[in-house]
Amino acid sequence: MSKECCIVAAGPSPLYCREGAYLIAADGGLEKLREAKKTPDLILGDFDSLPAHPEGENVLTFPAEKDDTDTMLAIKEALKRGYDRLYISGGIGGRLDHTLANLQSLLFAEKLGAEAFLCGEGVTVTAITRKCAEFSASCRGKISVFCFGDSASGVTIRGLKYETAGISLSNMFPLGVSNEFTGQNASISLERGTLILIWDGTPDDIRLVGPEAPSSHT
Repeated sequence: MSKECCIVAAGPSPLYCREGAYLIAADGGLEKLREAKKTPDLILGDFDSLPAHPEGENVLTFPAEKDDTDTMLAIKEALKRGYDRLYISGGIGGRLDHTLANLQSLLFAEKLGAEAFLCGEGVTVTAITRKCAEFSASCRGKISVFCFGDSASGVTIRGLKYETAGISLSNMFPLGVSNEFTGQNASISLERGTLILIWDGTPDDIRLVGPEAPSSHT
């Protein structure tokens, strides 16, 4: 059974918390949790975006000049503690460079065997490399499929408005934008490369199946 962790970053996308999940505040995400009257299990970051440095045994402080974003620090800490299904709110919108950094962080988590999701306002984003994404017939709205890398091959889409059978996608042409759910079960898979999936809905809509990824978090 998956171990769930919710990571709250400082971006403008709404708070996404799941009952019973381990809760991490990444720097300015602490303010969002305070406003929602929720207590994080762990607080970490360089705290350059908070009015005061938080105190307590559950606080991890990092230097402002570092290689990782605060969200990436939270992802690494969650993986180190054995969590393998990560929900990240506050990671979409605001600064474009941070949104792109969070997309890359999804791939980092996926490569290390975790399922990771950016949760926005009525939209969810995830990355897949070795897995098949399955969606139930109850899903509605749009779904876009983007190549995240030079190319993705063997891309097969079934049950959506526009279907494919083993095609190749390139990062230079957004062929997979604005597909649609059709009221039937749908699936997206690939043989090589990485796909970013963006759909109208929540992480509950998707089931990821496929071979296990490497277990090392180093």
